[in-house]
Amino acid sequence: MFTRKYDTCFFERYAQISLATLLGHEFDCLVNLDRPDLQSEDGKSIGIEVTRAMEESRAAEQELLKDMAGITQGRSDLEIDQILQYGYSFGLGAGRYIGAKELLYWKMALPMKRIIQSKVDKVGSGFYGQWNKLGLYVFSKDDLEERDAIKIMHYTIGLQKYQSIKYNRLYLADVNDLFVCNLDDGLQESYRMLRYLISQEQRETFYREAVS
Repeated sequence: MFTRKYDTCFFERYAQISLATLLGHEFDCLVNLDRPDLQSEDGKSIGIEVTRAMEESRAAEQELLKDMAGITQGRSDLEIDQILQYGYSFGLGAGRYIGAKELLYWKMALPMKRIIQSKVDKVGSGFYGQWNKLGLYVFSKDDLEERDAIKIMHYTIGLQKYQSIKYNRLYLADVNDLFVCNLDDGLQESYRMLRYLISQEQRETFYREAVS
């Protein structure tokens, strides 16, 4: 039986769990390595780079964590403070945590257009290597309407239009939704994007699994 191995970041674990849950078993056996962040074991089938797009502030980091954890108004101030300041995940007991290094890592996040342009430039340079399917998974602090996701999808397609190495898929996650965008050439517009709703119960499940 294959045992999943995660070595670094909460975001990569959360992304893998959400993909496997919402899109199917194709994503069950992705491992958390580097260049790109999630990879199939054979080193050629699937590669997915994971990143964040949000304003660079402590308040935004805190809000994103609470949203991803599915925290509601009913949570106590002390419990929320523990999650934000000390990295403890609710309901998991002592010793289960995200940790301060994760919070510092979030400060690398950039607004959507800037981060996508940076990642497209990297993939075009061969930085992530050659994959049968190469995806970019972007966590968005802001809620995205379908029209917003469509604009971001076409922005990405335009950026990599003349590149020989490019992303095949764009995954846009805004806590409540996962937009799956097909970036391949020659597709009809109606086949380019699917929207998957993420319930609060699923958010809590993804969060708990990602920090366990």
